[in-house]
Amino acid sequence: MLHGRSRETATIQRLLAQARAGRSGALVIRGRPGSGKSALLDYAAHAATGVLRLSAVGAEAEAGLPFAAAHLLLRPALGHLRALPAVQAEAIRGAFGQSRSPRRDRFLIGLAALSLLAEYAAAGPLLCLVDDAHWLDQASADMLLFVARRLDQEGITLICAARDGDPVLAGLPDLTLGALSGADAASLLDERVGPLPARARERIVAESEGNPLALIELAGHMDPAQRAGRITPLPLYVAGGVENRVLAAFQKRLRHLAAPTRLLLLVAAADSTRDLSTILLAAARLGASMDDLEPAERHGLVEVAGAALTFRHPLIRTAAYRSMPSSRRVAAHLALAEILSSDPERRAWHLAATATGPDERVAAELHAAAELAGARDGHADAAIAYERAAELTPDPAARSRRLGAAAGAARTAGRLASAADLAVRAAALTCDPVELARLARIQADVEFEQSSPRLACRHLLDGVRPLAASNPPSALPVLVEAAWRVWLAGAPEIAEEVGTMIAGLSLPADLMAQPQVRVAADLIDLTMGRGTAGLRSLHLAVRGTREATAPPGESLLAASIMAMMVGDDVAAAELAGRLAAGLRARGGIGMLPHALQALAMSQIFLGEYLDAVTSASEGVRLARDTGQGHREAHCVALLAWLAAVQGDEARCRELATESTAYGLAHDIPPTGALAVWALAMLELGAGRYAKALPMFEQWPLQAFRPALAAMAAPDHVEAAVRTGRAGLAAEPMARFADWSEESGQSWASAVLLRCRALTSGDGAAEGHYLEATRLHEEGGRPFERARTELLFGEWLRRARRRADARTHLCVALRIFDQLGAAPWSSRARSELAATGGSEAGPERPLAGGLTPQELQIVRWAAAGASTREIAAQLFLSPRTVSYHLYKAYPKLGVTSRGELARLDLGRDPAGPSDHLQ
Repeated sequence: MLHGRSRETATIQRLLAQARAGRSGALVIRGRPGSGKSALLDYAAHAATGVLRLSAVGAEAEAGLPFAAAHLLLRPALGHLRALPAVQAEAIRGAFGQSRSPRRDRFLIGLAALSLLAEYAAAGPLLCLVDDAHWLDQASADMLLFVARRLDQEGITLICAARDGDPVLAGLPDLTLGALSGADAASLLDERVGPLPARARERIVAESEGNPLALIELAGHMDPAQRAGRITPLPLYVAGGVENRVLAAFQKRLRHLAAPTRLLLLVAAADSTRDLSTILLAAARLGASMDDLEPAERHGLVEVAGAALTFRHPLIRTAAYRSMPSSRRVAAHLALAEILSSDPERRAWHLAATATGPDERVAAELHAAAELAGARDGHADAAIAYERAAELTPDPAARSRRLGAAAGAARTAGRLASAADLAVRAAALTCDPVELARLARIQADVEFEQSSPRLACRHLLDGVRPLAASNPPSALPVLVEAAWRVWLAGAPEIAEEVGTMIAGLSLPADLMAQPQVRVAADLIDLTMGRGTAGLRSLHLAVRGTREATAPPGESLLAASIMAMMVGDDVAAAELAGRLAAGLRARGGIGMLPHALQALAMSQIFLGEYLDAVTSASEGVRLARDTGQGHREAHCVALLAWLAAVQGDEARCRELATESTAYGLAHDIPPTGALAVWALAMLELGAGRYAKALPMFEQWPLQAFRPALAAMAAPDHVEAAVRTGRAGLAAEPMARFADWSEESGQSWASAVLLRCRALTSGDGAAEGHYLEATRLHEEGGRPFERARTELLFGEWLRRARRRADARTHLCVALRIFDQLGAAPWSSRARSELAATGGSEAGPERPLAGGLTPQELQIVRWAAAGASTREIAAQLFLSPRTVSYHLYKAYPKLGVTSRGELARLDLGRDPAGPSDHLQ
């Protein structure tokens, strides 16, 4: 019976009830040692009648071995691997050392684990229990966190226990165990120890601080006088808190054991694999045998079940290890290292435990273990091994290289703060320009994705200076990367330094004529506002990437961004769609938010607003799950813009506030500017021009990269003219005119003519409008076309040419209705009514009632994809796909998959038609 834990047991019962109903949930139980975390896991196991169970325990000695705990948890489910998509099954096999698969996206293993658990749970609800989560190896902890964040409709309950204050599994729902009340503590004592005199009970309760294990251990070691309530010192009174008192209690029990038994327990504590044969082989080298285990079992310190030896409580393991002198601990680790010669990772860590100072032999073994961990995608644990190897490395230069390797592994693992710290430590130990540049790139990666993109540019520039002076050809690629970063960061003051450094390399003309170098130079000019002539090289780069057979993902992303910069929306969507499709096919969930951000923006330009909402929403969800705050904020800003154009004022303001706050906090002008533009569009659509104009006027010019200029300058012009301040339209119109000429896009020329019509007298306006509407018919940016038709219709109505006005207003209204741009439709409908015309109400898109995720799933299903195929492509479990699919049926008025194919659900460029051919 559990005392004083009614809140916790009720929560566990609720989670189990949800699992039986097909819903998933996660919980982390946190508390001090002895507070009852393990007891609550036992309660969950006994309460889970009719529920499948998987379990694992974190082990301190295995905290550096990647996927050790994950393998323990998932081992009973591995028979279901054949049901997983091939790329996911191979990721699990590679992580567990069952194959030599190529390195995969670091989040793919988490996705594969989710799929595997969902397959295992197909037979019924599943309970996963993980004790001592604070000792999880980092790879297993990352995997569990990813799984927990994406649990949905699988019928899985995940409950973990961790020490209070440990950051493991941060962000998941948790419960922190407090001290037992006096009454609950007394009830526990009565149950476990028997009746005690009031004075003895009160003293025990006070000294135990309400800790359940301390209550039992302290009371269990009372002598007859103390049990009778006489005032004598309580057993094992130790200063320093209840944990030390409980530890002392266990140490006292261990001291009564014979030396061979204590040695055997020391080996078991040092190894923590629970493998009895390994423990006995190592113990035999120290003079202990199986017979010496019996006293420990009899005293309730350990339990042997089959081939596994387990301690009854983690503090018993700690006591068994700490109660022995350091010389014995070293001997135990050496014995284990000798036994584990065929397991180089475990052997290396045991050798490391014996080192008392720098030791290159041990450092080399740890270095090799780190490489093995990295090959299994255990990059976080590889970083830990590299760092420990560096600590044991005598030579400073070699120590720097190993710290650099640790920084690189930590960056790959997404441990960005750790990566930055390791890179700084490595840089302090080396003068090698190549190594300094490599470390600077790591720091820049961290800053760019976690903190300030401008600071990232500064780190990169400072780090490459020594390389530029000593080896200019090697510095050139780093400076090309820096040019991209300063453009993305909107940092013109740093761009000038990059340009000066590139020019100062004095490299041969053929090197400087490379396409990527020309693009870098043009990006610098564009960032600094030196005109838009540089767009020409971007056109060429986009064309080259589109024609390439199999360009790498980074090239596709860069080309998509460049295509948006030159206004080629079709190319931008195609390139981002290709990237997203490839990432889905190979499980590249880590980079997918970048692709979805680019895809959503290009879909906005193409007028595919429903698709844009779907892409941006998935981008937000995946970025949040993978810890990519910058990507999340940018996708949130895109959703704010869409909400503005569609007239959802409350949602627009909420999302824009969120994105703006993030952009300001992390010094990201483009993200903040995009959110401000969304708010300005909200005011513009509502006809509140006086509120919109200051937003454009205050918008920082450094955020006006060419793509943003193409998006926002015409809006700035309209706001200025509508408020009677046409003079303020001159600068944005001139900026847009420069961009339009270099972009060569017919839609851009049409929008420029619209701006000229707004700022011209009535005599010239009509000609500009007529030519603009003609150019719009060539295609591109339907929202801009509808606005041109609306403004022309308004101009014609004011000129009392009502019949002509109706023609253009009807075109505008039809497009606005198709886009779902409600405020703009309302404005066009009002203008049309003023001409004496009328138009039917807007036709709502068939898929308008679906959530973005439901729309994605329905489209895949309509294209013939199976539930498993959809789950693999959208990084969901099959049960979750089925849940959302059947929720969508009533909204669409269908009852089966077969009926979906007859519906007009639109098309996503990165959707099913690109995967199911």
